[in-house]
Amino acid sequence: MSRPLAGPQGLLRTLNGRAILEALARSGPQTRAELMSTTGLSRTAVTQVLRMLEAAGAVAAAGVDRDTRGPAAGRVGLHPRLGFAAAVHVDHHAAHVALVDAGGAVRAEHHAAFPANEDRVAHIIGLVEHCRHTLRAAKGAVHLAVIGVPGIVTADGGIRDDLGPDGGAFRAALAADLECPVRIENDVNLAALAELTVGAGADLASFALLLLDDGLGAGIVIDGALHRGFSGVAGEVMYLPQTPIPIGAPVVSDAVVGDLALAAGGDADMSLAEHLEAAAGGDEASLRIVAEVGRRIVLVAGSVSLVLDPEAFILSGTAAHPEMVAAIRRVAGEYSAQLPLRFLVSSFGPEAPLVGAVGEAAAALRGALFTRILTPAAKPGR
Repeated sequence: MSRPLAGPQGLLRTLNGRAILEALARSGPQTRAELMSTTGLSRTAVTQVLRMLEAAGAVAAAGVDRDTRGPAAGRVGLHPRLGFAAAVHVDHHAAHVALVDAGGAVRAEHHAAFPANEDRVAHIIGLVEHCRHTLRAAKGAVHLAVIGVPGIVTADGGIRDDLGPDGGAFRAALAADLECPVRIENDVNLAALAELTVGAGADLASFALLLLDDGLGAGIVIDGALHRGFSGVAGEVMYLPQTPIPIGAPVVSDAVVGDLALAAGGDADMSLAEHLEAAAGGDEASLRIVAEVGRRIVLVAGSVSLVLDPEAFILSGTAAHPEMVAAIRRVAGEYSAQLPLRFLVSSFGPEAPLVGAVGEAAAALRGALFTRILTPAAKPGR
């Protein structure tokens, strides 16, 4: 008869502790019986681990299960003062901040446009402080931040945008003012992670998310994993060559929409969002503009498909507007005999980058907190 493997009791306690913490983060407060069912641990193991976690300030009583009788009816949950992570989406005009707990719940959020004479870092810090003030009754530190930004994000957290590379200065300034680690991500990549986790791409092994805002970007998922590329350039599809667009010119941007409007006899000062609404009302010039933008997006998707062959393309941002979706699918239908393309609509619309940042921030917070809670303190030397 084979003998069961034996191991250090400390390791076993750590594994059991992480199983219980993950269960509480995933499903919220539970009774001991529910934790036994969720984790497969014995009653004795659950009781011992909960005692350890309570002493560490990681869990606390969280009400009573009215359907259960006896001492086992008490629920336990993650301690409300474990702290938070900041999830931030920055675009060219505004910042949206959300404070999330280890369970992934958004506890406070605030959105505001960038003032004319204030830098981005000071503005974001102000929004975080506003959220912390909202949560003044729930004391807890901000342990880390995940920031989604437009532009190319390098492996070391530097940003290449319209102002050129920043060498990590933006991340360093935020980390200094927030007094916690800061992770910078491309906003379209975060949108793709949101769709991969709980959105339209959750059942797909591979897809490309096409997010249309001030420009066009792609978040690429291959075999269930986000593909950032060697230097962070993967997904910069706005500059894919298209005839007769000059090499290096953007396929879609605010300036491009203005030029298309002039050619179509429309208002060059209208945004693409305004043209989409006008197209829905039957405006001929706007209909022509939307049709051309749709054609360009389909050609981008076709180029990506010939290289990566994803299962589907997920349309996000302005590309998820019903008029744009209809235009894209209409053009795609014309090419279907040569190259079938499948287009889905984002589950989150313009909020996809923030949803992705919230998910990544919550996961990182759980990892940091649970490791700290379950790591034994070093014994002082003799």
